[in-house]
Amino acid sequence: MTTATAIATSRLTPQEIEQYRNEGYCLPQGKVFRDEKFARLLAHFERKLAAWPKDQRPEAMDTPHFGDPALNEWALAPEVVDLVEPLLGPDIILFSTHFICKPKGDGRRVPWHEDSAYWRKLLDPMEVATVWLALDQSTVKNGCMYVIPRSHNTGKKGFSDYEDVDTNKSVFATEIVKADRKDERAVPCELQPNHCSLHDARTQHGSPPNTSDMRRCGWTLRFIPANSRLNPEYADRQLLYLARGRNLLDQPLADPARDYTHVIEERKRQGFKAH
Repeated sequence: MTTATAIATSRLTPQEIEQYRNEGYCLPQGKVFRDEKFARLLAHFERKLAAWPKDQRPEAMDTPHFGDPALNEWALAPEVVDLVEPLLGPDIILFSTHFICKPKGDGRRVPWHEDSAYWRKLLDPMEVATVWLALDQSTVKNGCMYVIPRSHNTGKKGFSDYEDVDTNKSVFATEIVKADRKDERAVPCELQPNHCSLHDARTQHGSPPNTSDMRRCGWTLRFIPANSRLNPEYADRQLLYLARGRNLLDQPLADPARDYTHVIEERKRQGFKAH
């Protein structure tokens, strides 16, 4: 597919593609799914949340699609993959997903981080586009995500230095050191339900705690081009799903209709947290 064709058939506008390339993020206009399809996703999530162990934080629902293949109806949907094709090309793999649900009143902050810092041993090259799909309204009031524009192409380009933070208040245990950030440039990504933002894996981002009376839940869907290789050492803990096009490197692929709960259990057993 030529660049001109990709733009002509893209779910993104040329301006949104340019912003993603230059700024490391963009906020596409319009809803991601039809109202009925989104309502089914939201209802499905509510059932998952109701069954979530009470002794585990709801921000920590990592790779839920591994053990719940029904989620792949939405994770691999054309409406989602169309968002990343102009950024990654026609051959696309679903790498990971994560529900980050901040309950009202005590939702934990997400420290400043780069997704790439968590995946440096997993992927080569480091080329990941994240769709951050809002299940709830996500605003400054209830702890929406902030990004630091152009941080993907400046400084240490996805591999900043980190320091420990208080895990009783934060979703992650580490944060980019202040000397490697430019907090004054941060901008909020406010979203209505069924809308999304996109960000590059190297873009610095985070979010404050949710002390409001509104829940804030988003579903991150991580996609890589099919010419990005998963380190075989992690094949027992990380699954790849073909989202569109060709499996260029002939990597092992998961069956989107199969339940891989055992992989989630293996990740827990090894203390494996790939964000």
